[in-house]
Amino acid sequence: MIKFFFNEFAWETVNKKILLTFDDGPLPESTSIILKALDEQKIKALFFCVGDNAEKNPGLISEIIKGGHDIGCHMLHHEVITNLGSGEVKNQIEKFGLHMKEKHNYEVKYFRPPHGRFNLTTKKILNEVNLKNVMWSLLTYDYKNDLELVKFAVTKYLRNNSIVVLHDSIKSKSIIADSIKFILDQADKNGFLFGAPQECLK
Repeated sequence: MIKFFFNEFAWETVNKKILLTFDDGPLPESTSIILKALDEQKIKALFFCVGDNAEKNPGLISEIIKGGHDIGCHMLHHEVITNLGSGEVKNQIEKFGLHMKEKHNYEVKYFRPPHGRFNLTTKKILNEVNLKNVMWSLLTYDYKNDLELVKFAVTKYLRNNSIVVLHDSIKSKSIIADSIKFILDQADKNGFLFGAPQECLK
């Protein structure tokens, strides 16, 4: 039912390819591990970055962009946006976009709400700032730092049009490379392909 009322949000890919997404970075402890794994497999991903982390780690933002990946807004402070006023939500989103434009000459196109929490006001704000809300169809639970749990979720729910959520975070850094490899192995086993953000979400 919720997908019906928010059908302009992306819940799965449009081209029958898997899209990998990474929330919460960039961070020195985890981002480089992820970029190396993606580069080895020639996969392009979508990083939903937190403004605070982007400001602290401009070099990592540059690496993500240089690697041909896309960057989306994950708010400035990783707050639950349904607890904030609409003015504050819009202000944070616009500040993130302005930072990316001024510091990296990068135009942000995508948004993901922290903790996946949103409401009707979110839809209105995103229309005003011209961003596409990208949700997911497969939550890997990698933030629980349990590779077996990731394997269970991926084996059970990976589809050819999955938008997969992983985390660019300290919590998941010790299993993130193995998590990516397992997703790749499962995709290969099922004959699934990976797509770049712009082709998966157009």
